[in-house]
Amino acid sequence: MTKPLPLAGLRVVEFVHMVMGPACGLILADLGAEVIKVEGVEGDSTRHLTGSGAGYWPTYNRNKQSLAIDLKSGEGIEAVRALLATADIVTENFRPGAMEKLGLGYDAVRVLRADIIYCSMKGFLPGPYEQRPALDEVVQMMGGLAYMTGPEGRPLRAGASVNDVMGGMFAAIGILAAVVERQRSGQGQLVQSGLFENNVFLVAQHMMQHAVTGKPASPMPNRLSAWAVYDVFGCAGGEQVFVGAVSDAQWRKFVDAFELHDLAADALLATNNQRVAARERFMPRIRECMARLGKAEVMRRCEAAGLPFAPITRPQDLFDDPHLLASEGFTDITLEGHHTTPVPRLPLVMDGTRFGTRRDLPAVGQHSRAILRELGYADSRIDELADAGKLAGP
Repeated sequence: MTKPLPLAGLRVVEFVHMVMGPACGLILADLGAEVIKVEGVEGDSTRHLTGSGAGYWPTYNRNKQSLAIDLKSGEGIEAVRALLATADIVTENFRPGAMEKLGLGYDAVRVLRADIIYCSMKGFLPGPYEQRPALDEVVQMMGGLAYMTGPEGRPLRAGASVNDVMGGMFAAIGILAAVVERQRSGQGQLVQSGLFENNVFLVAQHMMQHAVTGKPASPMPNRLSAWAVYDVFGCAGGEQVFVGAVSDAQWRKFVDAFELHDLAADALLATNNQRVAARERFMPRIRECMARLGKAEVMRRCEAAGLPFAPITRPQDLFDDPHLLASEGFTDITLEGHHTTPVPRLPLVMDGTRFGTRRDLPAVGQHSRAILRELGYADSRIDELADAGKLAGP
C-alpha cells in the first residue's frame, strides 16, 4: 500500500500567475494537496510568456488541476463560490483589490467557509507601500539586494526570481502553520506574504553587519571577504573554479594540496585574520598556481583535501549533473508539442521520499468539466456554459 503524501486531503484553490503564487501552489501540490488552478477561459497569461519568462509555467504548475472559467460573468462567479465552499485553502497573488472587486476577497470567502485559510501574496505587507505594484526586480532595487549584487554604482538584480520563489515559500510556511493552528482551534485565518519584506529578510545579514561593525556592507564585488581564500580562480584552458578555505585547518590543507610550501611556511599567514590582511601579497602566487592547472585537476585536489569548491556552471549544464541524476533530483513533465523534459524537484526529502510529478502540466480547462460535475452541475448546464464561452476545456 502506497503511503499517503503529507498534505493529502487538503484542497487548495489558487488564483495566481507569474511566479510567487504558482510557486506556493507547487510546494503544496508536490507535498500532496489537491491544487485547483482557477484561470480565465483564455488561460493564464503566464502560459504564453517568452524570453526570460518562458520557464515560469513549466516550472511551477505540475500536479495541479485547471478550471478555466469566466470570472467576469455571474455564472462563473457562482461556480467558483461553490468550489470555494469545498476548499481548505485559498491562495491569490493578483494586484491589491482585484479579488475584492470580484467578490472573492477574504471577508467574502470566509462567509462561504468559516475556517478557510486564505493566503494573499503581494508586493508589500500592509503599510504605506501596500498599494504599489511590485515585481521581483522592483523590490531587489529598493530592498538593497541589487546594491549588494552589483559593483559599486551598478545595481544588479540577482540571476533568479529569488523574492518571488521565497515569497511563495514563506506563504506555504504560513499556510501550513495555519493548518496546524486550525487543527487546534478550529479557526481559519488570513495569511499574508510580501515580496519586499522577503527581500529585507534576505539582506538582514548585511543590515546586521552594519549594526555590529558600524560600517556599511560593501557590494559583493567590492566586499572585504571574511576569509582570505574565497574566490573564483582562472584555470588552464580558460575555465574557472571557485575555491574556499574558511578556517586555519582548511588553509593548511589548501597549501598542502596545491604544493604551496612557501606559503605554508610563512608564519605571517598562520591565522585567517593575518591572511585577510595580507591578501594582496600572496593571492598573485595562488592565482599563478591555479592558472597552470586544468579545472578537473583543481577540483580533484580540492575534493581529495576536503575543501569547498565549485565549477562555474550554467543553468542548462545542470540537466547533466551527475549528483542530480543519481539522487532523483529531477521529475518529468510534458511541454507543448508532447516533448518530455526533466524539471527540478522540491529540494526536500521526507522519510527517504522525493516528491515528483503525479499530474502533468494541465491544459487550459483540462479539469473544468470534472470539477463542475463534482459540484453538482449537470452535463447539460456545463455544455451551456461552454457554448456561451464562459467555460473552457475538453
